[in-house]
Amino acid sequence: MSEPLSYRDAGVDIDEGDALVETIKPFARRTLRPEVLAGIGGFGALCEIPARYRHPVLVSGTDGVGTKLKLAFELARHDTVGIDLVAMSVNDVLVQGAEPLFFLDYFACGKLDRRVAVEVVKGIARGCELGGCSLIGGETAEMPGMYPQGEYDLAGFCVGVVEKERIIDGRSIENGDAILGLTSSGPHSNGYSLIRRIVQRAGPAPFDLLEPTRIYVKPILQLIESLPVKGLAHITGGGLVGNVPRVLPSGTKAVIEKLAWPRPPVFQWLQQAGNVAEDEMWRVFNCGIGMVLVVAAANAKAAAEQLRKAGETVYEIGVVERSAGEPAALIV
Repeated sequence: MSEPLSYRDAGVDIDEGDALVETIKPFARRTLRPEVLAGIGGFGALCEIPARYRHPVLVSGTDGVGTKLKLAFELARHDTVGIDLVAMSVNDVLVQGAEPLFFLDYFACGKLDRRVAVEVVKGIARGCELGGCSLIGGETAEMPGMYPQGEYDLAGFCVGVVEKERIIDGRSIENGDAILGLTSSGPHSNGYSLIRRIVQRAGPAPFDLLEPTRIYVKPILQLIESLPVKGLAHITGGGLVGNVPRVLPSGTKAVIEKLAWPRPPVFQWLQQAGNVAEDEMWRVFNCGIGMVLVVAAANAKAAAEQLRKAGETVYEIGVVERSAGEPAALIV
């Protein structure tokens, strides 16, 4: 008669997973908003909508970190990718004018290493603190044979809320409006398949390629309370040319001056080391601008000053013009 088998024999350690949940509870607890009724540990997490909203609309977003994780594995650094995970979703929710309420994560691996998982979740909790949202739940999936040893994957899910009459949808954008750009902290979480190829060819970069994605939530929400913001674009995959048109109404185009801000050295190195064409740079990378705002020209100076006081680096990078075709972003 064959020996009895257990789940641990099959590669899944239930006790290790339970211990992880207990370890991360204090990090999650620090992120909790007063609206959270029940957080990590239950089958579902409960969160009320803040009472100040009269006609609340929920806004949801989901994303991952992509192949930036491969660099984290190679460098054995796991403390910042959690910030990236949160940033990609909360920044997306933000562009509708929404306040992020809560965040959930999905951590999948072949063999659970509690030390690594704790580092990742600590980063997720830090991202939630920066984004003003609660880490109220998630899932840790240990799946033997699904991932190479020492590797894992991440996905994140965010829900925010916005007053219906204050949704930012770009409809009011018109000819002559100013385009402001908030600087990025680096490539954020986009273009890493190309970045890794460049590093393979040219050797280690003289920059921290794991610098986490900048989270713009708090300063922009403060700005929205002060003056009208007509449009917001999170500059992710597709760069400025791919993301700015997503918030423009028909009959308009964004004319962006590439000399309006200094291109950060990390992008100069990537272009030179990889012999990357200029057009490709604009299609793949944010090239130093992580978030774009469209405001009336008369409000541009006040908006920039307020964002700078909040710690952002801001440039007036272009203008909205009339167009006969579909919305577009032109780099001139």
